[in-house]
Amino acid sequence: MIDDSALTDLIRAKLPDADVAIVDRTGTMDHFNVTVRSREFQGKTLIEQHQLVYGALKAALKDGRVHAVELKTFVTDTE
Repeated sequence: MIDDSALTDLIRAKLPDADVAIVDRTGTMDHFNVTVRSREFQGKTLIEQHQLVYGALKAALKDGRVHAVELKTFVTDTE
């Protein structure tokens, strides 16, 4: 299990400017809907964007703190 704050911290460690929204899908603190907005996604494909976020969550996915993630990513305006 992992709380929203710790999950956000993992993502922001990789994407410091990220605006992160998290919803616990099941109430068990291991299945999440995650929305991430970041300038770091500029020029990257959707797959590359998702790979960045999943890379940030790799340890939590591997050790079971996170079981499932439904991910949405968006590019934040650079202006």
